[in-house]
Parts: sequence; C-alpha cells; structure tokens
Amino acid sequence: MNKKPDLNVLTAFAAIAAHSSFRKAADELGMPPSTLSHMMRTLEGQLNVRLFNRTTRSVALTEAGAKLLGRIRPLLRDFDAAFEDIELQQNRLSGVVRLNSNEPAARMLLRHVLPVFHQKFPDIEVDLVTEGSLVDIVAEGFDAGIRLGEDVPQDMIAVRFGPQIRFIAVASPAYLSSNSSPQKPEELLKHKCIRHRLPSGKLYRWEFEKDGEEIAIEVHGPLTFDHLNLMADAAAAGMGIAYLPDMVAEPYLLQGDLEPVLSDWCPQGPGLCVYYPGHRHVPGPLRAFLDVLKAVEVPTSQQPLR
Repeated sequence: MNKKPDLNVLTAFAAIAAHSSFRKAADELGMPPSTLSHMMRTLEGQLNVRLFNRTTRSVALTEAGAKLLGRIRPLLRDFDAAFEDIELQQNRLSGVVRLNSNEPAARMLLRHVLPVFHQKFPDIEVDLVTEGSLVDIVAEGFDAGIRLGEDVPQDMIAVRFGPQIRFIAVASPAYLSSNSSPQKPEELLKHKCIRHRLPSGKLYRWEFEKDGEEIAIEVHGPLTFDHLNLMADAAAAGMGIAYLPDMVAEPYLLQGDLEPVLSDWCPQGPGLCVYYPGHRHVPGPLRAFLDVLKAVEVPTSQQPLR
C-alpha cells in the first residue's frame, strides 16, 4: 500500500461502523452519503480488502473491518481527546451536548447550571429533551440522561446532581381549612387526593416512612395527572392533596399557596444523577458540561417542613 488513508477517511469509516448506516454517518459528518461511499470504496481499494457488507437494508462490518475498527478506535479517541483538552482548558470548545431529562430536573438545570455553563462555554449548544419516561439514551442518540439515582441503569456512570430529594404531601390553606389535616397516612383515604400516573401507565403509590415503619397508600381522588406541575397547580387551587418532590413544591410553599401535611412521615430519597455510558469516549462538550455541573452548588430546599 503506497498511500496510507488520512484521518478524515478513518473517522468516516468509524462513523459508518458506529451507525451501521451511511446516511446517518453522513448526517453526523455533514457530507453527502455518496461522498462517504466513494471514500470507503477508495479505502477498500487501498487496503485490498472489503470492510463492509452492504445491502439495500443494512450495513455491517466484515471480519477485516471489525479488526481495523478495533485498532483505530482508541487512536481516534486519543486524537480527539488531545485537541478537546486544549479547547477545554481555553474554554473554546464547540459542538452540541444532547441531554434527556424529566421536566423538574430540567428546571433545576436551567436555574442553576445552564447560565454558568453558557457563560463559560458560549460555543457549546445544549439540546435538552424532556420526557417522563426513561429512555435508552444510547439508542436514542443522547450524550447523557438525568434522572433520580434509583432509576439510573446499572451499566451507566452516574454523577450526583443537587441535594437529596424529599417527597412531600401538600395541600392549599383553603383545602385544609375545610378539611381536617391528616395525621397518619391511612387518613389520606378520607381525603381528595391528586394522583400521579407514571409513564408506564400505572398510578403512583404514595410511600411514607417514620421510625422504621413504611407505608404505601393507593390514594383516591377526582383528578389524575401525568405532569407534576399540573398536580401542584391543582393542589394550590384547593382541589385536594398532592404528593410531590420538594423541588416541585417549593415555589408554591414559599408563596403560601401550599402547606405541607404529614411532614414527619415524608421520606428523604436519593437525589438526581447525570448518567452516561462508560464504554465510550466522553465527548468534549459533555466533559465540559460535567465539569460545570460538579462545580455548581445547588441549594437545598429553603422551605422548612413543619
């Protein structure tokens, strides 16, 4: 082989292998699929070996292609990391970090992290998708996800974000003036409760704990929502008791629109985590985001629970 393939060709080869698709790799690299096809034909000609088995429906590495990928992938990662480290040190990184989060976590990011991040790395875009259900962040093309620590898949690297989260029962002053405040979780069965439907379709059971005693209550009520802020709004409107994370309830508590009930029964749980796959090279924009995330202090709830 007289001429060795250049870095752009090898990068294109690795992108096609990662996506198992010429079209998706072309979208990532910002070039026409026909250009990629020509590059791979040239590369296969230089190496005198077939690297991909191609049909109209699929693209798969040959045995020779898999061996080549295994050898060059660490080199490409090191090459990218070397330049990203320089850019990171000088705050000149650019690119996109794609995040998947539920809405309360996204609000916390927006309030405490993203302003600092964009001031420090103005050329990095954040693409933040909010949804209630837990998704496969690798399959869906996200760099990282943000969920409660207990929901993070075991094969992911997790970084704690913010304080522990406490779930609390809350109701409006108007509701409590017309209805006696429950003293024990079982008394919720006599109240109008605002229920939460999980992304799986199941209704969330309210979980309480005190002095080692754990109770899960299937509450009843006229309203069911799949959105935590709607539950808070309904409770503030006097329509019943809601059970919410403290980070959702706090603004309503501070304004006096809601009051806590059963405070001594409300458990403290694990906080949020940013998680990402550990078997891949961590892109520079994600590394920059994680550095800012670790440096920012997120305050605990300012509203004491009586």
